[in-house]
Amino acid sequence: MTKDGSFKKVVRRHAQDTGQRYTEALTDLEGLDARLFHKPTAERLLAHIRDHYGIDAVAATKASRHNDHVFRIDRRDGDPWIARVFPPARPKAGVEGDAAILRFLERQDYPAERLAVDDAVSSFDGSSVLVTQCIAGRLLPSPAVGAEGVEKFAIMGDLLGRLHTLPLDESVSRPGGASGEDPRHEGSPRQDLLAALSFLDAVDTKVSAAGRERFDLLREQVRSADDGNGLPEALLHGNLLHAPDHVMVSEHGPVAIQWKAAGRGPRLADFAYLMWGTFRNAEWIDAAVRAYRQHVKLTDEELDRLEAVMYIRPLYLVCFGYRRALAKGESPSESEWWFGHGVEYNSSAAAATRAAWRR
Repeated sequence: MTKDGSFKKVVRRHAQDTGQRYTEALTDLEGLDARLFHKPTAERLLAHIRDHYGIDAVAATKASRHNDHVFRIDRRDGDPWIARVFPPARPKAGVEGDAAILRFLERQDYPAERLAVDDAVSSFDGSSVLVTQCIAGRLLPSPAVGAEGVEKFAIMGDLLGRLHTLPLDESVSRPGGASGEDPRHEGSPRQDLLAALSFLDAVDTKVSAAGRERFDLLREQVRSADDGNGLPEALLHGNLLHAPDHVMVSEHGPVAIQWKAAGRGPRLADFAYLMWGTFRNAEWIDAAVRAYRQHVKLTDEELDRLEAVMYIRPLYLVCFGYRRALAKGESPSESEWWFGHGVEYNSSAAAATRAAWRR
């Protein structure tokens, strides 16, 4: 079979596994880099901010370790802002949804970043821009050691617990919980699994004969993963545990930032991802569980499905790294780590979390 023929076979399989038409599945696998990554020009953004908002903005500097589209906007006539210039593939409605959630959180007096102005979403060079107030403070330590880790996981457990008990209204009705780096896969945690399939299938034809067995096993793990469907729902942050973590410690206390992944979904997805990041450190696990349990009582079913739901985001990250490596002609080291440690790690992390919860 020709290479083109092999790829067509991959697209047909992807369509079948994701419930899409062939053309939709093809779009899912092509143009991933353009959808995932965006590097706007700081000078043009600065001019747009000045013109659109009529402020005296003097500098736009990169403000994120991982993303080239997040900028700090310094002003002569006021406090600095943060401007997020999302990839053109992300619909403006999604960014308006981010703003709606931030308005809801402000009404609830929840410690989140605040919109810089009422009209916080604008259009710029085919992209949508969201402006928020810049929070003065420090990021949580990443990586953390010793007592720093205890403080870190207590803070994040508390923030998630408080978030998951907020009374919801129609302004926060969109599904959330998926990382959503690919705008085609924003929404519930299931979208992380669909995105992971896209990452794998996009490089299927680059997999060596020696790596095929492990590739197929990884793909089957993604296909069969528990997406948390049917579990109790709440407003999720979706990506609080992130390196560096999406929490700033200000003079007024911890503040959660970066709400692109937020929306309604199974609260266990947020909690499971947090506990996955404890590195099985008993003190960190206890700190996160104690803080979260002050606000939320997980059901027996949630505790039973904890390990299964814990697979969602790690599988997404492993598949993201797998695609990136093969696309560069490198060995997919993330997947090798997964087969060596991931399954055993998740099992023991979930068992330790359940034990801490039941103490």
